[in-house]
Amino acid sequence: MAKGFRAVLFDFDGTLADSYQAIANSVNHVRRECGLPPMPVDTVRRYVGRGPAHLLSHTAPGCDIERAVESYRRHHPSVMFSGTTLLPGAREAVDALRGAGMALAICSNKPRVFTGRLIDYLKLTPVFTAILGPEDVARPKPAPDMLLAGLERLGVAAAEALYVGDMIVDIETARAAGVRVWVVPTGSDTRAALENARPDRLLQSLSELPGAVIERAA
Repeated sequence: MAKGFRAVLFDFDGTLADSYQAIANSVNHVRRECGLPPMPVDTVRRYVGRGPAHLLSHTAPGCDIERAVESYRRHHPSVMFSGTTLLPGAREAVDALRGAGMALAICSNKPRVFTGRLIDYLKLTPVFTAILGPEDVARPKPAPDMLLAGLERLGVAAAEALYVGDMIVDIETARAAGVRVWVVPTGSDTRAALENARPDRLLQSLSELPGAVIERAA
């Protein structure tokens, strides 16, 4: 067991996986229904991470948000597998952490049904003890509810856990839950923005994660 942490919890989009093309495809499906032109992936990317309602309120302005979210959810299964890939080092990182005795979970504002199906598609289901989404808690991130529920599922205290994300919202969530937080600049927020939000550690990529966690045992 790596000293200092008993568990590592992850965000999904932008942390473990590059799913921006899939998300943009579904956003643009909604935009077509609303009579709007396509939006570039890099623009969509800015609004990922705070849940479907936030995403669509910013990317499909003027549309009825409830109907837009419903349309997005219907469309997304048709594109999510082809438009999602693991980020470099992700598979190796989670395998190494699991091998070091860590309990692993995912806490993401992405609907859990999508995250669960993608983790299964990516052949990572056996690695994670728990997968949580906004359906599982009263309040999504940045409220601490999801992380606190994840800690309960894993049976660890906040002081024994690490949250790994890619956004300021992940830092805010971890702080609210009393969990240490490390981030990677591979998602929706820039490196500079992440630095300004003062995470406990800023990694270059997930490839650094296992060594950084396990070195705490030295």
